[in-house]
Amino acid sequence: MQVNITGHHVELTDALRDYVNEKLARLERHYDNITTAQFTLSVEKERQQAACVLHAAGADLHAEAQDGDMYAAIDALADKLDRQLVKHKEKAQARAQGAGAR
Repeated sequence: MQVNITGHHVELTDALRDYVNEKLARLERHYDNITTAQFTLSVEKERQQAACVLHAAGADLHAEAQDGDMYAAIDALADKLDRQLVKHKEKAQARAQGAGAR
């Protein structure tokens, strides 16, 4: 999987990069067909924002999260993406088993 991490008005430290990669590894456990991930971390005044676009087999998933702490925003973003990936995987499995033919 190709991972691109960019920062707007925030310095991307090794700790932030490692944290994002750690959260992505959790997502890969649920769905291993993720091809690319584009993370954008930004700071506007007191608001820390994390956004991500995932390109997976059969879907492009997008999520955003905001919090006062960047790590908490990344956690919330990972949770949102995790729910989207599980839903996408379940839909794909249902289609493969013929549930959509009704």
